[in-house]
This record gives sequence, structure tokens and C-alpha cells, in this order.
Amino acid sequence: MAWIVVRSFLFGLLGLVLLPVATFALVLFLGYTFDPRCGTAGDSGGCEMGAASLGFAAVLPGFLIGFGLSLWRGLSKARPPAAG
Repeated sequence: MAWIVVRSFLFGLLGLVLLPVATFALVLFLGYTFDPRCGTAGDSGGCEMGAASLGFAAVLPGFLIGFGLSLWRGLSKARPPAAG
């Protein structure tokens, strides 16, 4: 049981890193694709700051998603088979 929690914590840390990076990249990609002002001199980093803000906002959900999915997977495999 302790190994399931430790592994879930490690997967939570992995999600804590991967989801914000993916969010940042996706928002920046969409910003540069659909807004011709992104990256120009008059933008003053607005697109990049928006992507960074959403990346920072995705830190806690990334941890919770990684932790929760790994915990659910570990606990569902740890159940003994039903008697019958």
C-alpha cells in the first residue's frame, strides 16, 4: 500500500511538470497560429505572458491528475479477486 502512495506521488510530480509545459506550448502555438499580432514589436509579450499564466495555473491540476490516476490504477489492481 505504501508503494502505491509513493508511486502516485511520483506520478503526481511528473504531472506537475508535464501538464504546465504542455499547456504553455499549446497556448503559445494557438496564439501564434490565430493571432497575427503575437510576437510582433507592439505585442510587448502579451501572448507569452498569457501562456505563462495558464501554465502556472495548470501546476496544481497537473499534480492532482497524475496523483489521482496513479492512485486509482494502483488501488484497482491491488483488490483481491471476488470470491465466488
